[in-house]
Amino acid sequence: MFETIADPTDCEERSVIRFLNAKNVKPAEIHRQLIEIYGEYAMTDGMVRKWVRQFNDGRTNVHDEARGGRPSVVNDGLVAKVNEKIRENSRFTIRMLCDEIPQISITVLHEIVTNRLNYLKLCSRWVPKMLTDVHRTKRLGRALTFLTRYSEEGNEFLNKIVTGDETWVYHVAPESKQ
Repeated sequence: MFETIADPTDCEERSVIRFLNAKNVKPAEIHRQLIEIYGEYAMTDGMVRKWVRQFNDGRTNVHDEARGGRPSVVNDGLVAKVNEKIRENSRFTIRMLCDEIPQISITVLHEIVTNRLNYLKLCSRWVPKMLTDVHRTKRLGRALTFLTRYSEEGNEFLNKIVTGDETWVYHVAPESKQ
């Protein structure tokens, strides 16, 4: 008779309950039909009775009502402050941020960093580069070549060196572990 639909939204079920209740169908029969339609994902019998009672008391809305609760401490100013701290030191941890902004809990800071600012956790580690004797010799040779050319050509040699203007780009370049 009905096609099985996996995992319905609560509003769908409540709409069916409201419709069948308006047709004077008993709560037990409404629950049976919901199980027939939605299978194992159907609302429990007790919840069906609760919604039937609410619709009989005059409720017409099938959507959840806004609930009161503790207001969120997250605001645009706080998000901007956290973002500023992160920009100062990109190698931050949530614990370090908590030390910098002690009035905010670790959980709230984690929510700001991951959900509001969309930062990702990257695994990187500083590993000092060990130069071999061959590398040191090559670097010394190149440095001596530069000094020799500078002594021969003077400032004209420095004008031949191509340098780039400093450009800031919002980009994350993860460091390798080598």
